[in-house]
Amino acid sequence: MSASHTPYAQWHHPYTPAKAFKKRAAYFSMEFAVDQGLKIYSGGLGFLAGSHLKSAFDLKQNMIGIGMLWSYGYYNQNRHEDGSMRAEFIAKHYSFLQDTGIQVQVTINDNPNVHVRAYVLSPEIFGTVPLYLLSTDVPENDHLSRTITARLYDANDDTRISQNIVLGIGGAKVVEALGGADIYHLNEGHALPAFYYLRDRGIGENQRVFTTHTPEAGGNVVRNGYMLNQRGFFGRVLRPDELQEELVGDQLNFTEAALRLSRKANAVSKLHAEVARGMWQPFGQNHKIIPITNAQHAPSWTDSILRSAFEKKNTARFRKRKKELKATLFREVLDQCGKVFDPDVITIVWARRFAAYKRADLLLRDWEAFEALLSNTEHPVQIIWAGKPYPFDYEAINVFNRLIQTSISRPNLAVLTGYELGLSKLLKDGSDIWLNTPRITREASGTSGMTAAMNGSVNLSVNDGWIPEFGKDGENAFVLPEADYMTPHSVQDDFDCANLYKSLTTQVLPSYYDSPQQWDDIVFQAMQEVVPEFSSHRMATAYYEELYRE
Repeated sequence: MSASHTPYAQWHHPYTPAKAFKKRAAYFSMEFAVDQGLKIYSGGLGFLAGSHLKSAFDLKQNMIGIGMLWSYGYYNQNRHEDGSMRAEFIAKHYSFLQDTGIQVQVTINDNPNVHVRAYVLSPEIFGTVPLYLLSTDVPENDHLSRTITARLYDANDDTRISQNIVLGIGGAKVVEALGGADIYHLNEGHALPAFYYLRDRGIGENQRVFTTHTPEAGGNVVRNGYMLNQRGFFGRVLRPDELQEELVGDQLNFTEAALRLSRKANAVSKLHAEVARGMWQPFGQNHKIIPITNAQHAPSWTDSILRSAFEKKNTARFRKRKKELKATLFREVLDQCGKVFDPDVITIVWARRFAAYKRADLLLRDWEAFEALLSNTEHPVQIIWAGKPYPFDYEAINVFNRLIQTSISRPNLAVLTGYELGLSKLLKDGSDIWLNTPRITREASGTSGMTAAMNGSVNLSVNDGWIPEFGKDGENAFVLPEADYMTPHSVQDDFDCANLYKSLTTQVLPSYYDSPQQWDDIVFQAMQEVVPEFSSHRMATAYYEELYRE
């Protein structure tokens, strides 16, 4: 880290904020994905937050980011000797971050002197608004305190709570040191302690807003409130009567509390808004939730040559460039898996965070259909999987390893490790089909398909997340019929698997191989409709106009 005395030791931007975006907004997130070289993210939440910061910069918004400087990042994904997945934790060092000179203290357990240092990613590095990253790995702290910011989503619950306190209260104090904000925006509930600290400091509800993401339990943390009170979660020790006002029984639900403490909140797609309102209606918080659909930073993700060919409607140049991008991806397949893929063969990619509800192995559910698909010489296919399971989610790792074992002896299957921004870009550039298979209503948004569509990859998806706002079956995507989400998982999985193979065999493959003009029309229609509607410029503007405005 370079020395202090950075100009970003005060609220500062390299531009005069645009009039429409002059409110000072501090955006708190556990992870930000702004560049392959800054490994402080795990998946979609970080991809979304990183795109937000880039669009905020492009639009000259008066916003800053507040995040964490993870010493080991999430993890490095590699392979054991037998090819199965190995999680490695490797210390990271960044010469391009600046020490702001800002150091605050938070209380954790009985230690009132946990030091939190703020470093800044200045805008000229990656084209973002200033991003302040917090670290407890400073000489003033004891060893245990220094490890709080070691690993993103640490497996130890006590450490995770300490991370909440550092991001929330430490982050709020850093914003104070910068001169304060008009709006404090929590991206998911990880920084919830900020709202309690701000409330005690007289920062009213009208300055607090919140974004809720996944309906899954993992994104809606529930913890014992008495234990949190002892650990310093609320910024001070609450009296029993004060504490009881925050709890349901003896539990604090982070999402419910963030909704209750916010003036307004948003879900991340129109469908997710309906799901979220239903989830939080019993708590009386449904009325605060509006939809602001997630989006991605098109300039960062879109291949410029491909985009130019699309804008000029130069189909021949477009096809040539797509083959070049496929060849680049296939060099990675060769390097990792020792397989030579063919740029003339349709390439299906499933790539995202590994979680049970996303069903990475749905194609394997009907083994007979799977074998028939792989051996079809008239309409050959190539399939690539990639993604990072949580390093201690052994069920998800087992699915990843099963895919590896399935692929080893088959020349047209590959499983890639190292799914980060760089590989994600390769896969979106080089795929023909972007496969999306969550159980319906479980995917809040699912932005990976947006950036795939920006690069001529057609979404083949269940009708969940952002897809109902975009997908028109056979016109700009291939959208599966909706399963009844009230039926058992096994019934949903059978239904979706059958329809997935029906779509592949009757729509996707015949269109690609037998009706190339129809295929080009679908590709071009998707590229036409994904931008600007699903560009983060639209999203960042909507936050100011719909969430920040009183």
